[in-house]
Amino acid sequence: MTALYVVLIVILVLIVLYFLAIKPRLSRQKQWAPFKGVYYAHRGLHDNESEAPENSMPAFMKAVKAGYGIELDVQLTKDRVPVVFHDFTLERACGKPGKVYEYTYEELQQFPLFQSKERIPKFEEVLKAVDGKVPLIVEIKLEWMDLTVCAYADKLLKEYKGLYCIESFNPLVLIWYRRYHNNVLRGQLSDAFLKEGEYKGVLYWLLQNLLMNWMTKPDFVAYNHKYADNLSRRLCRKLYKNMAAAWTIKSQQELETAKEEFDVFIFDSFIPKKQK
Repeated sequence: MTALYVVLIVILVLIVLYFLAIKPRLSRQKQWAPFKGVYYAHRGLHDNESEAPENSMPAFMKAVKAGYGIELDVQLTKDRVPVVFHDFTLERACGKPGKVYEYTYEELQQFPLFQSKERIPKFEEVLKAVDGKVPLIVEIKLEWMDLTVCAYADKLLKEYKGLYCIESFNPLVLIWYRRYHNNVLRGQLSDAFLKEGEYKGVLYWLLQNLLMNWMTKPDFVAYNHKYADNLSRRLCRKLYKNMAAAWTIKSQQELETAKEEFDVFIFDSFIPKKQK
């Protein structure tokens, strides 16, 4: 019986530790109210076969005109200019070798976005153009451990008068914001990394199951909507009442299904029916 009690105690301790590990920040739920009731255009209201490709100024202006919020991505150039661009590499969007941080801003201006007339925009230009007309979800892109992008993006956002929050797949970004700008709403981006097969290892298992929330203390979790059944994600929303954002919805049917499990919706490749 002694051995059985030990096993039960160990199991109980592990369960408690699990709930503590996934626990998000609980004090900012009311600040989320203005973000609800708006659909968020993924990288702007874009079409990569048009003159409004993803993360371009025309795509952002189309989203603003249509009344959609915007989800966008920020990273740094070689000369420390915050730009709006999703991939770390330039191949898919610009047909060029190398990564964003290997080029200066002026050098990047030589590369068309998806063979259009558009170029990679400065984050500062996007903020001025949107001008608080719609809410923003700003993804901070951090490939490894150089957190410089956080300070540069945050400097611009401190001057921005519109509604925004930040998110990142990299927990170091959330830790940075927790330390230096704790009042900003922050979100942990995540996915079923191991199921997708692209990533392997303990780190991605931890991230997949939100087991680093105890360090990052996210105000919301943005999760791949295809894996809404992830236990940790569900507990964050149901038990801790943490805001849940769904990415990336690509049809009206997916949107209607996601409404059962999420509160905020990032869409792409279709025009959602207006919320009632």
